[in-house]
Amino acid sequence: MSKIYDIIIVGAGAAGVFTAINIKSFNPELNIAIIEKTSQALSKVKVSGGGRCNVTHACFEPKELIKFYPRGNKELLGPFHHFQPGDIINWFSEKGIELKIEDDGRMFPVTDSSQTIIDCFHSELKRLNIPILFQQKVEKINSENNEFRIITSSDKFICNKLVVTTGGFSKKEQYNFISELGISIVPPTPSLFTFNLPNNEILKLQGIATPVEIKLSDSKFEESGPLLITHWGMSGPAVLKLSSWAARWLHEKNYEFEFKINWLPSFNEEELKTTFEKWKQLHGAKKISNHFDFSIPKKLQTFLLNKANISEDTKWADINKQQLNNLTEILLSDTYHSKGKTTFKQEFVSCGGVKLSDVNFKTMESKNIQGLYFAGEVLDIDALTGGFNFQAAWTTGFIAAKSISED
Repeated sequence: MSKIYDIIIVGAGAAGVFTAINIKSFNPELNIAIIEKTSQALSKVKVSGGGRCNVTHACFEPKELIKFYPRGNKELLGPFHHFQPGDIINWFSEKGIELKIEDDGRMFPVTDSSQTIIDCFHSELKRLNIPILFQQKVEKINSENNEFRIITSSDKFICNKLVVTTGGFSKKEQYNFISELGISIVPPTPSLFTFNLPNNEILKLQGIATPVEIKLSDSKFEESGPLLITHWGMSGPAVLKLSSWAARWLHEKNYEFEFKINWLPSFNEEELKTTFEKWKQLHGAKKISNHFDFSIPKKLQTFLLNKANISEDTKWADINKQQLNNLTEILLSDTYHSKGKTTFKQEFVSCGGVKLSDVNFKTMESKNIQGLYFAGEVLDIDALTGGFNFQAAWTTGFIAAKSISED
């Protein structure tokens, strides 16, 4: 016998649970269930922000907010006018959960614990009598006569409306239960990772962080911000942002590519050469290591000088023109060859998923199948780090919930 519900939500992650709570809040008469393939709900909420849960970001202007989304920015502009960070702050506040803004704009619960958010959601699910049915991996969905028949690994369900909030997958085959309905899927690729530099000498400087500009050679992609040298390569906000914007380009390169680092973003070539000539005149008798007045960490400074074939003991007066040219090029356009990628911590993000042109972003309903809705990372939407992926989940989930409850 099939279990019958008005609405079934596939996926007990942030988007799925938030959608379910809001549907039931808008329309308490509806009979709703969430089905989840694993034995745990809200697993990504638990690990987000190092276990503190980066709920959203303090960017309250939709036109500015969409700039943090490499994919989905145009589609999210309208939805963000209806539900944005200020709204999720109010939503949690009404539930007794206060959020705080950190210096970089990220927002966390004042408790600094993701369990606060998880407990809030579970409390709402219990209050509204919304069950989560675990170990229900969807194998097949049939749509006919304005209803959906769902076959899972252990059960069968029937519902009038279906909301898919499964999050992103790493392989296109994992979207088969959606694509078999005739929904177009953009092949998934990782969009948040660090750059590997196998056997590069710079790896000896692991732990050093400094602000840079970084550009992918032979491409339009460049970013600025802090760069962190790790024991495997390059990480930090500048690299992670770059990996997001260039995700598909890097995938096409099979993650083997060249990039250039500008260690002195505030200088151009002419300004730097003028500075060097001035130092040669004013500090000719001094060792270059004792008068290298740039905001570059000391160990990195030594590494870059050696790369330019300049000894630290060399005096400014003794540096020849070729050495200064080499040093200028290395400081402003230091080239590295990357091979491979490394996923950033546990917060794997992928681009790809349900094709955005197949979805009505005023309702989050499929344009092809009436009664089928999508929310969260199952869509071909992804964002930079900082709470933006969760905000897309809250926004798309809220709009889906409002549309369903009003229909």
